[in-house]
Amino acid sequence: MADALTTSEVPAGAAVGAVPVTGGRADRARDDVPTAEGRTGGDAPTPENRARGDVPTPEDRATNFFRVSGAARTSAVSWLGLLLRRTSAIALLAGIWEVLPRIGVVDAVFVPPLSQVLLAWYDLLVSGQLVEHFRASLIRSVSGFGLAILVAVPVGLAIGRYRPVADFLSPVLELFRNTSAVALLPVFILVLGLGEPSKIVFVFYACSWPILLNTVSGVRTVEPLLIKSARSMGLGSLRLFQKVILPAAVPTIFTGIRLAGATSILVLLFAEMVGAKAGLGYLVQDAQFSFRIPDMYAGIITISALGLLFNLLLLAVERRFSTWRTTS
Repeated sequence: MADALTTSEVPAGAAVGAVPVTGGRADRARDDVPTAEGRTGGDAPTPENRARGDVPTPEDRATNFFRVSGAARTSAVSWLGLLLRRTSAIALLAGIWEVLPRIGVVDAVFVPPLSQVLLAWYDLLVSGQLVEHFRASLIRSVSGFGLAILVAVPVGLAIGRYRPVADFLSPVLELFRNTSAVALLPVFILVLGLGEPSKIVFVFYACSWPILLNTVSGVRTVEPLLIKSARSMGLGSLRLFQKVILPAAVPTIFTGIRLAGATSILVLLFAEMVGAKAGLGYLVQDAQFSFRIPDMYAGIITISALGLLFNLLLLAVERRFSTWRTTS
């Protein structure tokens, strides 16, 4: 009975690979019992291990290096191709703008080459005039745009969610939303004067409508099945609005916010052309009246750059608040 168990004496129900209690060197030779090499991090790189492929050979390391390097090169090429595709149209437009005035297709007096416009833009930047006008327009635009978000989003959520609020406000909203903001600019000037309040309120009025209408649409077009499922799970009105309706309406709300961001810059130009002493709109008009055509185009390019920055910032914010969405 004191002898070691043999293979035939192992019980039939024992787990396969179980280690006998009295195993010796033969047991350690199997993979069942860790050897000294296994406890210290694996088999030593013997010729037999290299032959089995357990230890990477210099050829394996070289293959892996070239594989990683190839993947990095492929990623860089793909990124470069994407960059070229997205900037090729702008580069083509810039080339046309530079060439056509120089070969006489268009009058260089009224449409100067792009190089002259960029030189005028640099001179305005160095002199500090461009920074002053840019700051004035940015403050007015952001102020009116921010007020529009703070007011239009809650009102739109209330109109889209509660029927009595919609019935009460809809007639007034339908009346004013069909009235052009530019047509009301003289009214704002008469009531608020030529100072900053009239320009900020003008931007606020023009930006409110895209945000308000898209917010109402986003709330009303939430999938009814989602609402029914949430109610069947016992969610109250507040939790239903917080967990289901508002997240589902976020993409549509941000569509309105992005439209309002572009609108805030466009309508501001009209306000700055009437009674303003600073701003990109004032710069464009003053350069036109003074026949400084390169400066006029420099102001137009700056306005386009400001609109692009607005859009990129709003896209980043939208991705931040829509992280739950899956992208294809």
